[in-house]
Amino acid sequence: MKVIIWIIIIALIVSLVSTIWPLFLILAILFVAWKLYETYYYKSPAFIAVKQRIDTYINDCNELNRHIESLKDTTLISNRTDYGDASYKDSSHWDYKRKHLQGQKYATNVHNCSRTVCDNARKKPFEYVCKYFGIKATEETLANYESILNNFEAAEDGKISIQTEKKKILDSIQNDVPILIKKFSSKKLEKKLGFEEVDMSTAYFPKYIFKYISSGGNASTECDVIMDIDNLNRFILFLSEKIKFNKSVAGQRALMTSKLRQRIKERDGFICKQCGASVQQEPNLLLEIDHIIPVSKGGLTTEDNLQTLCWRCNRKKGNKIN
Repeated sequence: MKVIIWIIIIALIVSLVSTIWPLFLILAILFVAWKLYETYYYKSPAFIAVKQRIDTYINDCNELNRHIESLKDTTLISNRTDYGDASYKDSSHWDYKRKHLQGQKYATNVHNCSRTVCDNARKKPFEYVCKYFGIKATEETLANYESILNNFEAAEDGKISIQTEKKKILDSIQNDVPILIKKFSSKKLEKKLGFEEVDMSTAYFPKYIFKYISSGGNASTECDVIMDIDNLNRFILFLSEKIKFNKSVAGQRALMTSKLRQRIKERDGFICKQCGASVQQEPNLLLEIDHIIPVSKGGLTTEDNLQTLCWRCNRKKGNKIN
């Protein structure tokens, strides 16, 4: 009986393979033909001509992309005392059970604490960030967080600008690219044209972490205070209220919030105060807010010390007084 069943199974497999095999062969031939066509097109004079025609625009787009990435590269402030490094080893035979201890982190943005502190940090995140990460409500601290917010807002604006500009460039060559390449090779087309990859994620927003791990290492809770645009705006207002309470001069000045950034752009007519470029001429132009006298040189966030610059002029200016 078993022999008969095996004979039937083998017969079915042979029948199925003989039916599917021609389909596999056809698909393989089509795949090879497509790869040959794709390779030929990207080496063809027609493609090279298209690439050369838009090369300047692509380089400008890539420059903007690199500028956006540099704006994202901002670290959070933490004034915690540095007590040095040490090596610790648990040599107990049951150490293997302590799964949460194996992934325990020690970093400037991580505070290992009790469960109570972790729970309370969720209810009053800004209070606990200041307390446990050594952040004092001073003019200098406020200026630093305003600078972080300004960079992150420009980066978020820039992501939209670069995507729109990229689409505009690709739309301009739609009639010059074969339909099959547009439909089945769009990502490769962008790469072959020279576009650098644009990161549209928000993973770069830094965070303060409160982490509790039980002594046995088998239970843990974590509270993450992510400093995204919304939280940075609110944290700046939180710090300013503390400073006002301390009767600091900085409490009386303007705060570099999203509203103020927009107000300065509107005041300057959405025009770069240095080169005169405007969103009217370049609809996808990235405009940034610059401190005329940099914060590092004593400049305050006051409306008369702020100006609108395009990203190119702002990058050239750097930390100079202009």
